[in-house]
Amino acid sequence: MFNLYMYWFIFMLLMSFIIFYFGMFMLLMEYTIFFEYKIMFINSLTLYYVLIFDWKSMLFISIVMFISGMVLIYSSFYMGYNSYSSIRFLYLLLLFILSMILMIISPNLISILLGWDGLGLVSYCLVMYYQSVNSNFSGMITCLTNRLGDIGILVSISWMMSFGSWNFIFYNVYFDNCIFSLLIISSFTKSAQVPFSSWLPAAMAAPTPVSSLVHSSTLVTAGVYLLIRFFSNSFIYNSFFVIIGTLTMIFSSFCANFEFDLKKIIAFSTLSQLGLMMMSIFSNLVDFSLFHLLTHAMFKSLLFLCSGIFIFYYLDNQDIRYMGGCCKFLPICTCCFNISSMCLCGIPFLAGFYSKDLIIENLIFNGFNLFMFIFYYMSLGLTCCYSLRLFYYSVLKCLNFIPLSCEKNEKNYMSYSIMIMTFISVIFGCLMNWLINLDFNWIYLPFVLKLMSLFIVILGLWIGVELMNLNYLFNMSYYYFNSNMWFIFGYSNYLIDLFLNYCFNYSNLLYWGEFYLTKNTYNYLSISSSLLQTYLNNNIKVFLISYLMLFLFML
Repeated sequence: MFNLYMYWFIFMLLMSFIIFYFGMFMLLMEYTIFFEYKIMFINSLTLYYVLIFDWKSMLFISIVMFISGMVLIYSSFYMGYNSYSSIRFLYLLLLFILSMILMIISPNLISILLGWDGLGLVSYCLVMYYQSVNSNFSGMITCLTNRLGDIGILVSISWMMSFGSWNFIFYNVYFDNCIFSLLIISSFTKSAQVPFSSWLPAAMAAPTPVSSLVHSSTLVTAGVYLLIRFFSNSFIYNSFFVIIGTLTMIFSSFCANFEFDLKKIIAFSTLSQLGLMMMSIFSNLVDFSLFHLLTHAMFKSLLFLCSGIFIFYYLDNQDIRYMGGCCKFLPICTCCFNISSMCLCGIPFLAGFYSKDLIIENLIFNGFNLFMFIFYYMSLGLTCCYSLRLFYYSVLKCLNFIPLSCEKNEKNYMSYSIMIMTFISVIFGCLMNWLINLDFNWIYLPFVLKLMSLFIVILGLWIGVELMNLNYLFNMSYYYFNSNMWFIFGYSNYLIDLFLNYCFNYSNLLYWGEFYLTKNTYNYLSISSSLLQTYLNNNIKVFLISYLMLFLFML
């Protein structure tokens, strides 16, 4: 059978290189291309469908298509390529990529909404792909949280009608601050900042190729990219939102140090990097935030793909306590996994170092107080701490699972894709730093501050080593509190479960989504049919009773 995955992989890769070339050409020549299509004209309001092609959008599209191509060739082995379900999975992935590209090239809120809603809808279909109890609930939480962000965009669209156009790229100076507030809250829901963070680890119920695509370069970065596009110095330089970004970094880094699910740990690290991007945007470092967005997409997708190989060869096990000795059975994958972890930590001269170090050194000039300074460096050290924890459980520990469960052929499409991604992840930060010319700013710092980031990285690694030998010194509720996302997830899990158990006396109930949608559908149908049967059997009695009630009412 013809492999559709291979066909789309070749197409995505070629288009990625072509679009990257045009993006660099537009950066060099400072070109921007607009396409406008007039849909309708009502009095003084004209509705246009607008597309913008400049170096930012072209560069981001090329990165998305490159990662998508690697994910597709990876999925052809991971999901299979000749079954009906895998073809459905392929078309869902292609719809998701198309929605993201539509959102990237839109300088108009109407056209952004098309890609934004497409991302939310297709991500719901992808998260609940396995159609188990857990994935259905996770898809519901993902979809409903993202719909909260759609409310802000819809209100902004109706508000911007008073300005005569939805092309925000021309009117950023004139908009009211409330519009910016609505858009920032909308992007917070999509990028899972602190009040809306619970959906990101829940979305790990999706297949691993989906996690690699969705949580590295597309869905979660849509909110960051929207703020980069909407950037206006009049409002976005805001200390309150800087604090929220810092809180997201600390919160997710702490939770990652107490989690044992492999994919959830990587999801928390994504959440930490999203907090860093938001913090740099609200600190007026927009280009650096875009730079970190692109480099992070590369090594984080590699991290997810390597974790998928671990899960694949460990018989669908995601608990890191059952892993160990991966370097003996999967040497190529283990090398790529550790390289991507080092990129995440910001080890010098790897991809993550160039973007994170630029943001750190420029944030020092923003005049933050000592607490913000300490929190930022603390999150940097915690990143190294949970990365070393992953390394310890996956490589250094002895094998705790079925003997010889990994003894399979490692030379397949999955290995080829991660090797290509590893090479790109190593050189990408340095390459983009030269191409975008972000290192032209002269940063003069004292010797201690200049080496502070490297010192904190080494300190985080040392603390991670010490934590491996540490016994449970705190109360158990402390670990429970940190492993459950500081109870942010509780509103959709424990509390609703408890409420429905007591109110409806439904002992087998798991989640509210099941109670109202899947498990209780039969109960609703049976109750309604029995009521209808009772009415049909006693229609004369019902008629007499209604007549009597009407008579009493008339009296």
